[in-house]
Amino acid sequence: MTLADGRRPGSRGVAADHVSLRRNNLSVVLRHVRDLGPRSRARIAEETGLNKATVSSLVAELVERGLLREGLADSSRALGRPGQLVELDGTGVCGVGAEINVDYLAVAALDLAGRVVLEKRVPVDVAHLEPETTLDRLADLVREALAAVDARGGQLAGVTLAVPGLVQGETGELKLAPNLGWGEVSVAQGMRTRLGEPDYPLHVDNEANLAALAAYAEIHRAEDGREAPTHDLVLLTGAVGVGGGMVSNGHLLRGGRGYSGEVGHMPVAPPGRTCGCGRTGCWETVVGLTALLHKATDRDDPVRDPSLDVEQRLAGITRRAEAGDARTLSALKDVGTWLGIGGAILVNILNPDVLVLGGYFAVLGPWLKEPLEKAIQERVIAPNGGGCRVVRSELGFAAAVRGGAQISLDQVFVDPTRIGAAA
Repeated sequence: MTLADGRRPGSRGVAADHVSLRRNNLSVVLRHVRDLGPRSRARIAEETGLNKATVSSLVAELVERGLLREGLADSSRALGRPGQLVELDGTGVCGVGAEINVDYLAVAALDLAGRVVLEKRVPVDVAHLEPETTLDRLADLVREALAAVDARGGQLAGVTLAVPGLVQGETGELKLAPNLGWGEVSVAQGMRTRLGEPDYPLHVDNEANLAALAAYAEIHRAEDGREAPTHDLVLLTGAVGVGGGMVSNGHLLRGGRGYSGEVGHMPVAPPGRTCGCGRTGCWETVVGLTALLHKATDRDDPVRDPSLDVEQRLAGITRRAEAGDARTLSALKDVGTWLGIGGAILVNILNPDVLVLGGYFAVLGPWLKEPLEKAIQERVIAPNGGGCRVVRSELGFAAAVRGGAQISLDQVFVDPTRIGAAA
């Protein structure tokens, strides 16, 4: 039986299923090469369970789309003609991440292989600017990144914006950012308008979540080849505010409404300084950068100047600590102890393999780590601090923008047909 247009009943559904299956198989092969490195077609077939003819066809399409490329001959074969290895080709596809924080704006563009195409951070006293002005300046930075991608002839996978607050993921609306003084700001739509209603994906996420994804990728690169790689971690990122990103079994924990990670507002500190959220007793009032500067410096000290880049300001603190300045060392020990008190709560609840220090915590980690680890050992109920080790991220203040660029690129691995055009 055929229909009037010559199709068999259900042929449209069969075709749709075929397209979906092929898209899924393209994703399987692309992710397999990303995760395990260069492979011959025969080895990919063996390891994925796909047949050799299917793998050859999939690899050919991924090469045509600029996502894989031919590599060296497979020298691991003892017998027969060596197969050709295929490897990730990251040069033609890029993702962009951008960040709004209390005292800076930042942007980064990465290619599919994770190489940095452009990275830039500028000191801006965002807390004293109107949201519209801040979005104008951020749009200028994003345009710089887009120009860098365009200059190398790359295709853009998407743009992801990082903000320090509660984000409604579906709409990209910033519900609340206490340290910015922002509430109910349509960040995603505001940026789309400024960028000319682009056709590429544009998303908004919490900066600690994106930093956690970048830290997770960083740790996995460092642990490449280990039998038991890390799949559970907590990232603590510190600037004026304090945020946390949590990865469990390789997946980011977002919570029921996507508002998880606001660890800086855990009520663990004694009543005293008022937090940016208007409450007292929040963790960030004793471990945030503002708290450290109040303990370690006088009001007119240059390191308190928000017009200076945050790394310049921290370099001043580092020099004083290295010189043995008693006030600086006392402040760092106090902050490190409070960091461990709050960190122990998170370790007791989540039992991560790793507690990653990001942001200013990473920069000043040599002085914060010892009192932090001591507090964790004393306060975590599980033996040996629950097996949790403390590490410093090497990404510094670039973690959120790199995580934003990476989350845009991840969509290519989910659906490779987003990129290029196969014959």
